[in-house]
Amino acid sequence: MNSLLTNRFPERTNNLPQFDRFTPPEVPQAIEVLLKRYQSALAQVLEPAGSDASAAELYAHIALPLEQADDDLSCAFSTIEHLHRVCDTEALRLVYSPALEQVTEHSSALMQNHELFNAVSQIANAADFAALSRAQRTAVEHWLRDFRLGGVALFGEQATRFREISLALSQLSTDFEEALIDATEAWKKHITDDRALTGIPNDARARFQAGANAAKQSGWLIGLDYPSYAAVVTYAQDRSLREEIYTAYSTRASDQGPNAGQFDNGPKIEKMLALKLEAAQLLGFENVATESLATKMASDPNRVMQFLDDLLRQARPAAEAELAQLRDFAALELALPGLEPWDIAFVSEKYKAAKLGFDDEQLRPYFPYPYVLQGLFTVLERVFGIQVRQVEATVWHSDVGYFELLRDGGVIASCYIDPFARPKKRSGAWMDVCRSQRRAEGKHRRPVAYLNCNFAPPAQNETDQNAAGEATPALLTHDDVVTLFHEFGHGLHHMLSEVDVPAVGGIQGVEWDAVELPSQFLENFCWQSEALDLLSRHHETGAALPAQLKAKLLASKQFHSGLFLVRQLEFALFDFSIHLAVPAPSLAQVHEILAAVRARTSVLLPPAWQRFPHSFSHIFGGGYGAGYYSYLWAEVLSADAFAAFPASATFDRECGERFRKEVLSAGGARPALESFVAFRGREPEVAAMLKSYGLAA
Repeated sequence: MNSLLTNRFPERTNNLPQFDRFTPPEVPQAIEVLLKRYQSALAQVLEPAGSDASAAELYAHIALPLEQADDDLSCAFSTIEHLHRVCDTEALRLVYSPALEQVTEHSSALMQNHELFNAVSQIANAADFAALSRAQRTAVEHWLRDFRLGGVALFGEQATRFREISLALSQLSTDFEEALIDATEAWKKHITDDRALTGIPNDARARFQAGANAAKQSGWLIGLDYPSYAAVVTYAQDRSLREEIYTAYSTRASDQGPNAGQFDNGPKIEKMLALKLEAAQLLGFENVATESLATKMASDPNRVMQFLDDLLRQARPAAEAELAQLRDFAALELALPGLEPWDIAFVSEKYKAAKLGFDDEQLRPYFPYPYVLQGLFTVLERVFGIQVRQVEATVWHSDVGYFELLRDGGVIASCYIDPFARPKKRSGAWMDVCRSQRRAEGKHRRPVAYLNCNFAPPAQNETDQNAAGEATPALLTHDDVVTLFHEFGHGLHHMLSEVDVPAVGGIQGVEWDAVELPSQFLENFCWQSEALDLLSRHHETGAALPAQLKAKLLASKQFHSGLFLVRQLEFALFDFSIHLAVPAPSLAQVHEILAAVRARTSVLLPPAWQRFPHSFSHIFGGGYGAGYYSYLWAEVLSADAFAAFPASATFDRECGERFRKEVLSAGGARPALESFVAFRGREPEVAAMLKSYGLAA
């Protein structure tokens, strides 16, 4: 039987994807069957329910059958989409694009179905609508909003055009991501003289050597996966090597650099912006940014721009001072009279070592991945009363672990963790939904999440063993530890949901500029002394992180925070500016807008040939278009939320329980601001965020 058609709830309440049975040829049949099943459910829903039906009866007649059909389709397509992201193949690509097209066409048609819109409106207009649960009412309200944003008010040629645009944008987003993956894997640097690797840590060298061995070459082979790129630009003494990899990395999928034009995302960017604006204006919005705020906390574009401008006024002076320090240090201590973009990470690491007395590589031996993961689980138990245990399950790669979350002795959720970088895996780190929590016909299905990172994998050489003869585990940087906590924070938002309506449970239905609150909240524990004691031990000796080194790490939290913040502001302002523009900017104008933003934000301008937008997958390949500001917006919420924990009690259970109850478990069933106020007792204030960056309020 088709492995994608064995997940129907409630018959099989917790059936997980059958990764060992999945084959790409199953995809077309599964999508065809599931879309037919959906149409049958839709026909049933559109049969009259009776003029005297109550809101509950209408909800049961209209919402529940479509919830089931939507769940069937989502379970199957989430498996297909996930595999496309984590272990892409040519065979999967061939079936993924047509499947995506079919699902997108189906969704577009559904949102323009006037009969269905009128049926859902019946629920909202019922005299006893208030008798429904909060989650059910919110789901209906969101449904009606999404109808309007999906073009239900359009007719004729406009409706057809809107559907065409939706389909084109979906395909362009996929094409953007695939081109970026291909461009990343197309560039390799073969090195035969180890003097070129001077300064690069041994674990990175071992990976480069393993890469050369796999390619049946001598020496070392460097790719553009992020761990390799970061190792070179941060540690390589050879300035020309740093420049070479910086050039290749920052021109990926563009008209510039060593593979110029081969995977160029430029035309896709131009098409996407034009189509997004056309769609927004068909819906009656002035621009894309205004349309995007219909599902966010921020009230209007002026509010977003004011928020970003206020932060920029705080951050720019700090960034200028930090760069001046780097310039002086580079000239005096490193004989680098002119600081270039490919020097920043290298000089910054040297400066940190000189100023704070340590560098990140000194920390890496104390953060073996298995121990960090267990430490994370201990933090969760102390803060939220949750236990995590690894259990056997079918997975898509040997690196992947499957874990169950328990509370009061019972399993409440589970997740897959895919930690390491490898070929054919999308870059970055992200969380996705595998299964949503549901209750129906007396049965309960627990939520399941995908958590994905791209850490440097364990060394593969036989010589990489500790004194006991054990293989050396993957060793993380502290930044990696923060990333792991960040993604698990998203996972908790999904897995600790107590909402039984999937459309507003977990991360679903949460305003996009608030969805980063739980992830950034959890990051804070990585900067607490008590938590670091649980997360760190030397991978060979088992020794604790030395108190002096831990103190230096904690003191480094605000190191170059100004430079970091102006970089984030550059991303956010660029994203929001190109989506505010009317008419839609051409590719040349996109670069002009970026240059204008950089003139305000950047304290060290990159070369004119740098092509950052071509790899900005958050906004062109993901869901952050006109919403990248959300990271900073949510950071105000997360810093203020964490400030509620007593300074003397990192693992305060009472505070953790309130955060779980009021924020994590509530999901999207109520506005994020309401959840925040329920936890904090007041609306958010920016002071805690500014303090975390070492900036004055």
